[in-house]
Amino acid sequence: MKRKYLLLSFDVEEFDMPLEYGQQIPVPLQMETGKKGWDAVNQVLTQLPSTQATLFTTANYALQFPDSIQQAAKCNEIASHTFYHTAYETGDLLKSRLALEGICGKAVTGLRMPRLRPVDMADVEAAGYTYDSSINPTWLPGRYNNLHLSRTWYREKNMLRIPASVSVARIPLFWLAFKNMPLAVYKKLCAQALKTDGYLCLYFHPWEFTNLDAFQIPGYTKRWAGEVLVDRLYNLLQYLQTETESITMQEFSKLCK
Repeated sequence: MKRKYLLLSFDVEEFDMPLEYGQQIPVPLQMETGKKGWDAVNQVLTQLPSTQATLFTTANYALQFPDSIQQAAKCNEIASHTFYHTAYETGDLLKSRLALEGICGKAVTGLRMPRLRPVDMADVEAAGYTYDSSINPTWLPGRYNNLHLSRTWYREKNMLRIPASVSVARIPLFWLAFKNMPLAVYKKLCAQALKTDGYLCLYFHPWEFTNLDAFQIPGYTKRWAGEVLVDRLYNLLQYLQTETESITMQEFSKLCK
């Protein structure tokens, strides 16, 4: 794997985070916030046509906005984020894959669990997926400790697992790092990971790119939200397109041998 690759992904979902913090938010508003965010992100991607993305989409969201998902599938990969973002049962793995394939008209081969919940790879394989990206190989207090897992892609029970990128020192490069680190520092850590690993797996949520002032969620989750974060994303992707070849995670999975 001599080239350096960007694996850019977005968890395209209903915005239900306020429920975790005791704020009730109607389902229509959850959907509307997710859709506004995707529209903002899509404008950035449209301005950078060489940048592809993998959209890990809940079937619940996709069924609300099928035309949007069909349009996105023309230039990007559609993958599964299970059926609902909050509720989950094992059968949702297959149900979501079939629903998404019915909407986008393409094979759905990838999975990312909401909130990176643990999932049995035997269940994932049985539901017809070929890769999973539900691992952040770092320590996030109160959420998970994955310091014992590989920083880079590996196989588990015949399933390819593609973790989110972290630095060599296991500093995470996921969405919270992007919005809370100085951008120059974030870029430097991305460059170090690229040099070491040969690829960069980054993920964000479209709802981050909307105004979140009205929601009772921690300040560190909504810092640099809305238009300022859109500009920050454009800046990052402009930089990365000079350093990497952007491919979907499905394409990357075929290179992992």
